[in-house]
Amino acid sequence: MAYCDWAGCNGKMQRYHDEEWGIPLHDDIKQFEFLMMEAMQCGLNWNMMIQKREIFHECFADFDFDKIAAFDEKDVQRIMEAPGMIRSPMKIRAVIHNARCFQKLREEWGSFSNYIWHWSDGKTILYDHHAEGMIPASNGLSVKISRDLKKRGFKYLGPVTIYSHLQACGIINDHDKNCKRYSYINENFPTVRKKRLLEKDARQF
Repeated sequence: MAYCDWAGCNGKMQRYHDEEWGIPLHDDIKQFEFLMMEAMQCGLNWNMMIQKREIFHECFADFDFDKIAAFDEKDVQRIMEAPGMIRSPMKIRAVIHNARCFQKLREEWGSFSNYIWHWSDGKTILYDHHAEGMIPASNGLSVKISRDLKKRGFKYLGPVTIYSHLQACGIINDHDKNCKRYSYINENFPTVRKKRLLEKDARQF
């Protein structure tokens, strides 16, 4: 496989790239996992998140948001003491808080997947020139979604974090044009082409 540049640093990153990143996702537990891993990643790097993924699963009940929503301060302390865990009480509390926000959003939309995919009308977005490597840190779409989630009480989900999530869950196909996953997604899922400048985030360009 012709790996996207970031994927080739180790086996776990390669498997994540090959098997998960960018594949359209419609499972709410996986959506919550990806979203909270992005939130935990703030100020760190994605390779660290992938390496610690098993630890996150152990600490956060396999990302079952209903179970996490019932966590209390004893759980925060338990997670803080877990070997290898990122010891940030603010981020840990944010995951618990976000699980409760996630529940409320699902009550309104039926599922988080319904909510997040409505922003692209259920299609994977192909922005012009992204496949050639002209990829922003965030864009107008991620700003809109971030603002909406902030109004709903979510934490640690700024425009850059949301843009990364849109890539990961397949709403935006940002694989390199020479990567086999790029063509696989385009051939097997509904897509829509959009002009990059129409989603421009003025703060980023």
